[in-house]
Amino acid sequence: MSETDDPALRVAIATNDLENLNAHFGSARNFAIYEVSASAARLLEVVAFDSPTAQSARHDDEVDRIGPKIEALEGAALMFVLAIGGPSAARVVRAGVHPIKRKEPEPISAVIEQVQTMLKGNPPPFLRKALGMKRSDFLDDLISEESEA
Repeated sequence: MSETDDPALRVAIATNDLENLNAHFGSARNFAIYEVSASAARLLEVVAFDSPTAQSARHDDEVDRIGPKIEALEGAALMFVLAIGGPSAARVVRAGVHPIKRKEPEPISAVIEQVQTMLKGNPPPFLRKALGMKRSDFLDDLISEESEA
């Protein structure tokens, strides 16, 4: 199957146990990086961090602990976290990654299934952009829905 038939995204998930989305961006011990398409998913790598930042809401100008996390996101389209501060979120967005915050921890498998569901059919605009798909317009969507019915 060609990439255009089943396009894939790199998805980063902040995790402390490699089984659940259960970490804040700054304090995550790991990012689990997956390649996810509508029909498949595979773990590409786990990026571990030696010194997660403390959640003290204070910035340490001498030590940039966020920089390595931004670098680890290279090539990712989406990043799932429990929380992320404004300055860090701005850096993530500038790196071309769409951050998605969740209110509660959940299994990584459930996050992957949700991404696959979004990829099926008519992905939301931010996913269309990440996939390099053309912009949708109302008429195209209407015609597509009628032809599927």
